[in-house]
Amino acid sequence: MKKLLFIITSGLFFVSCTKNISHFNDETKRPANVPAPTLFSNATRNLSDALASASVNTNVFRFTVKHWAMAVYQDEAQYDFATRNIPQTWWTIMYKDVLADLNESARLITADNTLDPIVKANKLAIIDLMQVYTFDILVNTFGDIPYTEALNPSNLFPVYDDAQTVYADLLKRVADDMTKLNTAGVAFTSSEDLLYKGNVSSWKKFANSLRMKMGMLLADSDGNTAKANVEASDAAALSSSADDAKVTYQGSTPNTNPLYADIVLGGRPDYVASEDLMNLLISMSDPRKANYFGVNNDGLYKGGVVGKVNTFSDMSKPSDKVSAATAPEVFMDYVETEFYRAEAKERGYNVSGTAESHYNNAIKASIIGWGGTEADANAYLARTDVAYATAKGDWKEKIGFQKWLAMYNRPYEGWTELRRMDYPKLTPPVAAISGFPTRLTYPSNEQQLNGKNYTSAASKIGGDDVETKLFWDKY
Repeated sequence: MKKLLFIITSGLFFVSCTKNISHFNDETKRPANVPAPTLFSNATRNLSDALASASVNTNVFRFTVKHWAMAVYQDEAQYDFATRNIPQTWWTIMYKDVLADLNESARLITADNTLDPIVKANKLAIIDLMQVYTFDILVNTFGDIPYTEALNPSNLFPVYDDAQTVYADLLKRVADDMTKLNTAGVAFTSSEDLLYKGNVSSWKKFANSLRMKMGMLLADSDGNTAKANVEASDAAALSSSADDAKVTYQGSTPNTNPLYADIVLGGRPDYVASEDLMNLLISMSDPRKANYFGVNNDGLYKGGVVGKVNTFSDMSKPSDKVSAATAPEVFMDYVETEFYRAEAKERGYNVSGTAESHYNNAIKASIIGWGGTEADANAYLARTDVAYATAKGDWKEKIGFQKWLAMYNRPYEGWTELRRMDYPKLTPPVAAISGFPTRLTYPSNEQQLNGKNYTSAASKIGGDDVETKLFWDKY
């Protein structure tokens, strides 16, 4: 008993002699401040994961563009985005997980007086390009959005800015970033830059292609602005598949492509090919078919009806190439850039080449990029239903249709191009609860917590409805 009393008394003595015990609260295993490059990398990874995901809680655009169907659950395929609150998740990822990290990364780099001026300018320009890329997604998903008052944690009720005004500012930012990128200096290291491994020259090409893409979005609503931006960016935009901007996953958990987690690790028996896409791949002998999808349990290629229950074993599933742990996620590529150039020529813009040559380049790069050969591509392009001179429809239908095929596994961009090009003409899914969605509704949190600004924005754009067209969507 005396020994126990001695231990307790001694313990009390040492505690009473400790003047400051606050150091016990110090987090020794987690840094109080995250380095700026880490924030940039994390934002890029979060954005990549969202764009690649097939989670029905996050990214359902593969069903919207009718590249995939579902075996059992049909809500999302039938345009039900509210049951799982998909708009809320998409909004939160873009603002909180991507833009907030990019904003803080830029703040830290700006405040770092030890950085070489060229390095600092390069880093800030690259971060800004990623912010523009993300805001572009938000504008083209919702319409009017918080912009000038966004990313300010002290402002819980940001106003919604006019989408067209936001877009004009984003285009100015891209043009400004292009002037700041300096190949005489470096930027992020190869491990910090998930897209281009620190190659500033590649970022300049990315900036030009981004400007071309954004300019082309305005072709039907503001032809003069579209023409000026496309022509200014043509010569320095992506010029081969070697220039593609993509995140390549390492392949070991947790650094795997989200589709690997969704399909392979998750074992989800629900994602199947749509008959809309599969029937065309078969009838046109498309060499990408076997790289897009696998066969069903009978060894056949078969697609399911979008919006209707499909027997999983009877249907083709996403290919092993699509669901590989190391499958890359594309942010911008030569394929889409060449399709933009083909369209620009048809619209009378002053860009190099011919519409047919750019169309052919895009299709060939897509086929080879998916694992086909040049011979495969040439045989496909020789088909009368593919060749630019003989394929069905006017230039908009020809380019829009082939772009829809080539944008497989890039569902968000595929959705944007469907809304913009209006081809191909897709039939509604079975039991669709609305017409084709031209936007997502605003998140429920915004309706509840930022009600005044939400109400104003919803009224201004013509109603918070999935069929409300965005400012650039004129047809």
